[in-house]
Amino acid sequence: MNETDIFRALADPTRRAVFERLLAGEKNATELRDGLSISQPAVSQHVAVLRGAGLISEERSGRHVRYRVNPDGLSPLIDWLTRYRAFWPARVENLKTLLKEMDQ
Repeated sequence: MNETDIFRALADPTRRAVFERLLAGEKNATELRDGLSISQPAVSQHVAVLRGAGLISEERSGRHVRYRVNPDGLSPLIDWLTRYRAFWPARVENLKTLLKEMDQ
C-alpha cells in the first residue's frame, strides 16, 4: 500500500472512528458498529476499505471474524511524513527571521 491509499481510507470520518475503535483492541463487526448510526453492510464496506489500505487485518474462526489494527499499516504514511519533516524547521526559521526583520 502507499500513502495515497491510507489518506483515502482515513479521509472518511466513519472509517477513522472504526480504525480508532480497533486501536483499543480486537473487535468483531458488531462491536465496531456499536454506537455508530450505520448498517452492518456499511461497516463491512468501511472495514474492506481499511483492510485494502493495509490498516487492519482480520482473523477468521469459522463464521466469526475478528479485526485488529495492522501495526505496519501506517508505515507508508509515516515514511511520507518523515520526508516533509525535514522541510519544516528551515521554513519556520526563515519565517521567524522574516518576522523579526519586519518588526525592525
